[in-house]
Amino acid sequence: MTARVHLTRLKLENFRNYARLALDCDERHVVLTGENGAGKTNLLEAISYLSPGRGLRRAQHEAVARKGCDGAWSVFAELEGTVGPVSIGTGLAMTSLGLESQRRVRINGAQAKSADALLEHARVVWLTPAMDGLFTGPASDRRKFLDRLVLAVNPGHGRHVADFEKAMRARNRLLGEDAPDAAWLDAIETQLAETGTAIVVARMELVSLLSGLIVRESDPASPFPDAVLALEGTLDAMAQEAAASELEDFYKDRLVTGRRLDAAAGRTLEGPHRTDLKVMHRPKAMAAELCSTGEQKALLVGVMLAHARLVAELTGAAPILLLDEIAAHLDIGRRAALFDRIDALTCQSWMTGTDRALFEALGERAQHFDVAVGKVTAG
Repeated sequence: MTARVHLTRLKLENFRNYARLALDCDERHVVLTGENGAGKTNLLEAISYLSPGRGLRRAQHEAVARKGCDGAWSVFAELEGTVGPVSIGTGLAMTSLGLESQRRVRINGAQAKSADALLEHARVVWLTPAMDGLFTGPASDRRKFLDRLVLAVNPGHGRHVADFEKAMRARNRLLGEDAPDAAWLDAIETQLAETGTAIVVARMELVSLLSGLIVRESDPASPFPDAVLALEGTLDAMAQEAAASELEDFYKDRLVTGRRLDAAAGRTLEGPHRTDLKVMHRPKAMAAELCSTGEQKALLVGVMLAHARLVAELTGAAPILLLDEIAAHLDIGRRAALFDRIDALTCQSWMTGTDRALFEALGERAQHFDVAVGKVTAG
């Protein structure tokens, strides 16, 4: 049986517009309603820090602190995690040497080696209004979206992406020198080939598993149409036929032979950082970017629901879902269907909106809180 991972307590200090906040909840879904700018999304952002990375806004950690304070902030949560009850604390602290530059993570009071340890207790995924233009926006947004999906099933993926980006920046700097050190360049390109291949393979595996689940659970009557997912890129195309070792050798060779062209361009022109996630509306056989705004929203919701089911299958627990303004552009039928599907996932979702009436179909399946500026009260 799938475990229901859920928060039971959330405490904030000097986080965004919250000087101090303590919020108790149970295993039900949580609905946060209030005026725009009241701080609803800030609460979702705080929860997003219970996973590795920079949160749902991808903000610099020092920018998260409440205005007027010294830059320190904290998020503390108690939750029923995948391996039982756990307390998690994270944030930036002020020390005798000044404000920390990296956020710390404490699990049951002990310092974690890295934020990746958070994935042992919960997976957190989100949808925000900023993602409504995912299919028509730049490929970089779709890669970030894809990598977040991969991270929820492959805890090592985030480290591979970070290591690849660091090595790529080092290579770009080295290629900009008049006489770059050949041995150092070769070592960097070996690392790029290793981490780049790991990224490509992990993405391909996620897309394959997710596509298989979508086909297996296809429902023509669903208001959220099936999506066809594909990866577009030189390495991705080769990965469909070649073994990982062959792909790694191929990429290393392309990096070596492409040095002059990359130096002239001032950047590395080939690799997983050039991959694009292509999505198609299966029933209409139409590229997502050509669909209407409403169809794109329904497609995106469908992908996220399928991904949540996949996470539950692979890990034994569905992720915590953060759904910002999720009901705003859905008609009453789609809202009711969405709430039923979320509830069937055996997960806890946190949803925001300006009008409580939008969430009536949830009934007693959700706790309701009213959000004013810096304050949250039971609704």
